[in-house]
Amino acid sequence: MGEETQDGPVAEAASQRRLIVGLGNPGREYERTRHNLGFRVVEALAARWGMSLDETLCNSRFARSSGVDLALPQTFMNRSGFAVRCLKEHFEYVPSSVLVVYDEVAFPLGRLRLRAKGSPGGHRGMESVIESLRTDEVPRLRVGVAPEDGEIDDLVRFVLEDFTATEEELVEAVIERAADACDSWLKEGVTATMNQFN
Repeated sequence: MGEETQDGPVAEAASQRRLIVGLGNPGREYERTRHNLGFRVVEALAARWGMSLDETLCNSRFARSSGVDLALPQTFMNRSGFAVRCLKEHFEYVPSSVLVVYDEVAFPLGRLRLRAKGSPGGHRGMESVIESLRTDEVPRLRVGVAPEDGEIDDLVRFVLEDFTATEEELVEAVIERAADACDSWLKEGVTATMNQFN
């Protein structure tokens, strides 16, 4: 188990620094869209851990603590990998120590799926990260955003729309649970977190 300090969470077993990246699009018009759920999860982590994402580094909003770093690339979704690669090179993160959080249209709203590696599954942001880091061995937490019936007529329009009022009632709970999963990944590792949250 890790412990909390004033500077944020500390992973006792961690031998290298960790980075949690939320994917989304910069700009006020995108703040409440489904595609920005990754941003909102990382912002919730920052609030939980008393961190401020007010530093600008590698074209990202960035926060650094004694135990984990947080980043929100400001490059637009399909170029997220450029920011992640810059951060990796700057701080020499190992790819397996970088957790990427993003929306997933293949899952209903609220379902979480953590994986240690794999294909991007059609997600342009994760595709950019994998291409830029030149490895698919990057942990990722996918947070479902699909409607209950699974019917999506126009995918691009759907992810760039705000959550409906009914969905938004559930979103805060979804964000907290996803933040819990990030916390677990940091302290317990991939396997234990997959067993608990998938």
